[in-house]
This record gives sequence, C-alpha cells and structure tokens, in this order.
Amino acid sequence: MLQGKEILLGVSGGIAAYKSVLLLRELTKQGANVNVIMTQSATEFVGPLTFQTLSGNPVTTDIFTLFASSEIGHVALASRADLLVIAPATANIIGKIANGIADDFLSTMVMATRVPVLFAPAMNTNMWASLVVQKNIANLKEMNYHFMEPAEGELACGVIGRGKLADIDAIMDEIKALLSPDDLKGEKILISAGPTEEAIDPARCLTNRSSGKMGYNLAAVARRRGAEVILVAGPSAEFETWGIEVVHCNTAIEMANAIDANLEGVTSVIMAAAVADFRPAKQASEKIKRDGNYSLELEPNPDILAGLGRRSDKPFLVGFAAETSKLLAHAKDKIKRKNLDMIVANDVTAPGAGFVVDTNIIKIIDRDGQMTDFPLMSKEKVAGVILDHIIKLKNQRRLRGPVS
Repeated sequence: MLQGKEILLGVSGGIAAYKSVLLLRELTKQGANVNVIMTQSATEFVGPLTFQTLSGNPVTTDIFTLFASSEIGHVALASRADLLVIAPATANIIGKIANGIADDFLSTMVMATRVPVLFAPAMNTNMWASLVVQKNIANLKEMNYHFMEPAEGELACGVIGRGKLADIDAIMDEIKALLSPDDLKGEKILISAGPTEEAIDPARCLTNRSSGKMGYNLAAVARRRGAEVILVAGPSAEFETWGIEVVHCNTAIEMANAIDANLEGVTSVIMAAAVADFRPAKQASEKIKRDGNYSLELEPNPDILAGLGRRSDKPFLVGFAAETSKLLAHAKDKIKRKNLDMIVANDVTAPGAGFVVDTNIIKIIDRDGQMTDFPLMSKEKVAGVILDHIIKLKNQRRLRGPVS
C-alpha cells in the first residue's frame, strides 16, 4: 500500500539515528519514494551519504536548500508529501516544534506541511519522563500530531527503561495506518486466526497447517482503517499486533468460549481460524507408547460459525472455505447452511495459496450467490479486499433497508 507514496523522513540527533536507516530501507522496499531531512546533530551519528544511497534522493541538511532552481526547499518538499515521519524524535526537536521554533530545515518543514506528522521519540528514560517533554508531547497531540510510544529496554546510556525507538515494524504499521482510509471507524470487528489444538495425550495433538497469517493480516489492516479489533488467536506463530486486543486460546472449545465472551458491541465477525472439526473423545493422561495398532475415537467439536449464524443478534458474519475439491459447491453450501453474509473461498492445493504461505488466491461469494474472483495477492492485500467487500455489502444493505 506504500507504492508511489511520497514520504518525508526526518532524522534528529540521537544514537537511534542508525535505526532510521532500517526504517528507510523498509519504506523503499515497499515502494515509497523517501526524501530524508537530517538535523546537523543527526549527521554526527550517521552520514548523509548512507541515506542518499538507500533513498536515491539528495539528503537535505541546510535550511537554505533550493530545489528546481527557484523553489524553496521546505515548501517544495512539503507540497508533494503524503506523510512526514520524524524518527528518532529527540526531546530537542519535540520541544522546538511544540513551541513554534523553526530554526533548521526539519522544524521549518513541519511548520510548512499540511500532511500528517508522526513522531517516533527516542531518548534517555529520565528525559522521556520529564514534565517538560510530556507537556510538549501533550500540546502537540492536541494539535493533531501523532506519536509512537517508545519501547522499553536497555538504552545506549546503560539505563534500562522506556526510551528506545519503537520497533521498526511498529513504526511501519503506524505509517500504513496514517495513510489508510478511515472507512472502518465505528466498527468493532472480532477476527479469529490460526489453528486449534486438540490434545491426544500430554505430548501429541490433533491440529492443522494453518499459520494464522490470514487472520493476523485481517486484524492489522482493519485496525489501520480505524476499526476497533479483537483478535481471538489459536496456537499459531506470534505476529506483532500493535493496538489490537489479542485473546489467546488452544482448543476449539476455548476459542468458542473466547468468542462468546467478547461479542458485546461487535458489528462484524470474520472467522479466519481453521477450527478442528473433531477432538479425541478421551485424552490419555500419559504419553501413549507405540505397541501394535492404536485406534483413536473422535467426537465433534462445537461448530462456532454455525452457532454465530443462529444468534438472534447475529453480527455481520464472514466465513472461510479452505477446500481441496469442489470449491464452489462446498462454499455455496456452507454460506447457506451456516447463515453467513459472505464467504471467502480458496483452494489450499493451488500454488501460492492456502496455509503457511504469504499469498493467497480467493473467491468472495455473497449470500445472494454473487461471486468475485481475485488473482494471486499478498495476504495483506487479500485482507484489504475482504474488508472492502464487507463495507460494500453493508452499504448496499443500508440502502435496501432491513433484510427479512
């Protein structure tokens, strides 16, 4: 989603300036055109040539820089930017901007821009906690400037506490949020992700190959677009989820209970989790030893999706059909049988689709039978088109009125 975006990266003078190089690399890798502005003190930590080489653009350090002959530097850059990010943001640059001081290119740039400005502070723990810094930050927030909370850990000065530059992935997520449409504001979306595990004995379980990537991407993109998000996650790999409430569970019954406990106020449920259909009828108290043939008796797990579809206060309900054959037949049957509003169908045997991989190929089917095909895309983009479709269907229903 950053392809073609114009981003200004301000680097002020702190030891965390070297991490700005990593942020620049991630921004350019995802298609953004980045112009870097450095304060003079920042150049003492990292040379401008490093940023210029990685961005492919000249680095600005001088307040009197001109562009395109007569263009004033800070005005020219500010006029074509989509976002300004200051990382690291020192107590000094925060204080200057909070008090209207514009005595270098970066502080002047902030005054000249009308696009969102994101500060990612990094400083000594005591400086971060000081009343002056906190008052300056509060003042800037009142003026609609955006802030990342610094991370906790060991700082360059040897102190352990809050003050480290936020994780690069966290900053990237906030950048995407600021550049995303706010079209899900007011929505409260519950999303399930990952597999479930059903214990056979203390060492073994029944599970599946779901990585949780689709559900986690849905949660991240929904949050960026303004939704309040609750993520109910099975035992998949840990993914970073800034600003998202995560409820962890293991079994299908635990997932059903977690979803039921968090439904208050939820406007949409997206069941991306691959919930185990069956569980062992009995769990062995000790590890089962290999001794001839062994039979495992199974009993059905609760059908979480069907249960949600039967509720009198059913939220907008999205299911998934991960199939290996008869994809459309199974998906259309499932949408009717479980009273879904739409279903996302995919063939998990297709190259680049299904479990574990970072991409997917999907079909979206509405409950009236209308189907939309989508090509191979990243799961982040798939999340976007699923959310787009939810918004479209909800808007159509508002115009049509209540469905009997």
